[in-house]
Amino acid sequence: MGEIIVEEKGKKGGKRKAKKHSTRIDMTPMVDLMCLLITFFMLTTAFSKPKVMVITMPEKDTPEDKNRPEIPKNRTLNILLTEGHKVYYYIGIADPKKPAEMPQLIKTDFSKDGIRKFLLIKNKDLFTKIAEYRDKRVTGKTVVADTTADSAIKKMKKEDQKGPIVLIKANEKAKYKDMVDIIDEMAICNIASYAVVDPSPVELEMLKTAPK
Repeated sequence: MGEIIVEEKGKKGGKRKAKKHSTRIDMTPMVDLMCLLITFFMLTTAFSKPKVMVITMPEKDTPEDKNRPEIPKNRTLNILLTEGHKVYYYIGIADPKKPAEMPQLIKTDFSKDGIRKFLLIKNKDLFTKIAEYRDKRVTGKTVVADTTADSAIKKMKKEDQKGPIVLIKANEKAKYKDMVDIIDEMAICNIASYAVVDPSPVELEMLKTAPK
């Protein structure tokens, strides 16, 4: 608590006496400020939505799975993640019963000229189609609600028959960040079909002999 000293004039010929006045701090503005801050934080917390990542996980085998159509080998893209943020991929199926047809792992990375460039090349038709649709919305040539646009893009992905079907596989040495990064690439490249599956024993052996 501070004090203010005010000198008072005494009578003629007398000494001046110092009179002390205690200070008074008005806290009313501080209370108003606190109420405003509490309201602000309550509103921003209420409108802050958690960010989620949608991952397609493989389902358990059922008797009906035997009747499902096989995935075309030329559309099957296998992406393998391992230690050191290394990324490998190959097209087709690694069948140990056919050693002559075993694919070779190709090493790449998460740069723009790495796995993203390859995904864009494989998914060129669908990516271009979705990009043109979004450009029309930005320029005002196509005026639709966000929900309608999302449904239209989902329909494009569902009807796509040329793009790659990506199988993402990570061994026990891969980092969680690598999984997040590769799924981000799926969204950036507008990949219609992808799933996270466990690598087969053959693929684990392929990683051991893959180029470093």
